[in-house]
Amino acid sequence: MSLIALAAPVSPTVVAFRRILSFFSIQYRFARITYCLESERTDGKLSEFCFVLLSGAKQWSALFPKTRGTGSSLFANSLRKRLRLRFFASGNSGGIAEEISEAEKEPKNFAWPDNKKPRVCILGGGFGGLYTALRLESLEWPDDNKPQIILVDQSERFVFKPMLYELLSGEVDEWEIAPRFLDLLANTSVQFFKDRVKVLHPSDHWGMNVSKASRCGGTVHLESGLQIEYDWLVLALGAEAKLDVVPGAEEFAIPFSTLEDARKVNDKLTTLERKTFGKDVQISVAVVGCGYSGVELAATLAERLRNRGIVKAINVETVICPNAPPANREAALKVLSSRKVELLLGYFVRCIRKLSGLESSDTLTGVDENSTEVASATEKYILELQPAERGMQSQIIEADLVLWTVGTKPPLPKLEPSDAPFIIPLNARGQAETDETLRVKGHPRIFALGDSSALRDSSGRILPATAQVVAFQQADFTGWNLWAAINGRPLLPFRFQNLGEMMTLGRNDAVISPSFIDGLTLEGPVGHTARKIAYLIRLPTDEHRLKVGISWLTKSAIDSVSSLQSTLYKVLSGS
Repeated sequence: MSLIALAAPVSPTVVAFRRILSFFSIQYRFARITYCLESERTDGKLSEFCFVLLSGAKQWSALFPKTRGTGSSLFANSLRKRLRLRFFASGNSGGIAEEISEAEKEPKNFAWPDNKKPRVCILGGGFGGLYTALRLESLEWPDDNKPQIILVDQSERFVFKPMLYELLSGEVDEWEIAPRFLDLLANTSVQFFKDRVKVLHPSDHWGMNVSKASRCGGTVHLESGLQIEYDWLVLALGAEAKLDVVPGAEEFAIPFSTLEDARKVNDKLTTLERKTFGKDVQISVAVVGCGYSGVELAATLAERLRNRGIVKAINVETVICPNAPPANREAALKVLSSRKVELLLGYFVRCIRKLSGLESSDTLTGVDENSTEVASATEKYILELQPAERGMQSQIIEADLVLWTVGTKPPLPKLEPSDAPFIIPLNARGQAETDETLRVKGHPRIFALGDSSALRDSSGRILPATAQVVAFQQADFTGWNLWAAINGRPLLPFRFQNLGEMMTLGRNDAVISPSFIDGLTLEGPVGHTARKIAYLIRLPTDEHRLKVGISWLTKSAIDSVSSLQSTLYKVLSGS
């Protein structure tokens, strides 16, 4: 009886009940893996959940064959659409699974509020892009012809790059020089999208077969899948650090051009300062490049580290800041010398590699147990230097931190159709060739400025993409010429006017050489104050200028009171 009972067929009710339980079990597993992926978990359990899910899918197929209905195929299709497993290397594990939503990758057309008004798309939210948008907002537009403006940038914050150095010295707060785009554009009609440019489809080339009735200039495809059709386009994508020219630079060197770079450098310095606190160990920092950025960075770091570290600045040329006015260069040399910055001029970096455990460490000033423990707890790097001229010996230096300030590359988007000859003309550096009105050659509806533009001065040299050139002059001209083009007015040729040069050299120290007064150079605290006032005036909006101005005045007042108290204490203690 027992054998017969065991072999007896199971009732349909029991079979259905088992299938329902299996279904909910699989759905529960699917929910767990989906939640895990959406939460961006990176522990070792993630791939285990993936395989549990996949095994659950097989069980589902076994329970409900295709001949019995469409449930299995629907589940499988849903599974394939909702999840795509991509394995990639991670720090300590072989790989983890990542969710890629297919729905998010499907193209979506952006719907402009009013198709009758001009549509302007600005790619890049740096000096060129943001200031062009604000310039367009400030102009008077006839006959209700004010354009609709979209600003696209990969970051949620605008960065006032000339003052990134003050983040390392603690002189400014992050919100002061890196406000959010949404805050800056709150009182404007400009729409902001945090996204990356994937593909650009221009359709405004002089030779393209486009309907005369169409006013569309092309389409921008973003990584999120959003497609933006525009009438007018502004390329202001800035530039990225070029680290792939030297072996090891991309892996071990840190550039200094973005807010993320400044955060990374500050975090690295803070970690080194904590590990070496109270130890007979000096922090060694190597700065590659002695242009404006390299010199400002070296001076700021040397002031921060003082006698706790050594800063070495490397430059392929035999002078620092070769394009700077002589007075600025002399002032910078004096400050670097006073802070014991070691200048390695006439050298280029051949390679950068990590210091192996078998190599000795020459930057340690002590050999006690504490210093050995600190050395073993921090990563060190070796820079092999090759002389740029004959008569000089090769050098090998060691550093705890390597900072890279030379070389940039414009990240212009890929252009389609790639098999057509109507492509935006680019120079060897990847910059768009423009005419004197900042319009891209051959594309009357595309403007380019800053690092995205290869605009030349009267002598034929490409203008540098400094804040003075881009934000304070090119953005104004781009905004005006867009207004003129939309309203059928003649465009103005861009003419750069050099207003002078400024350079920060640490807290309460800077040098300024204004061009409108020959021979005048402001150094030290006076130059520092003049520089801060000049940049305060150039901050993006009136509201932000007011907030930052109040903040800086408050900090200055507190510092003055503190300095006065310290002086009085010393006087009273001496008496």
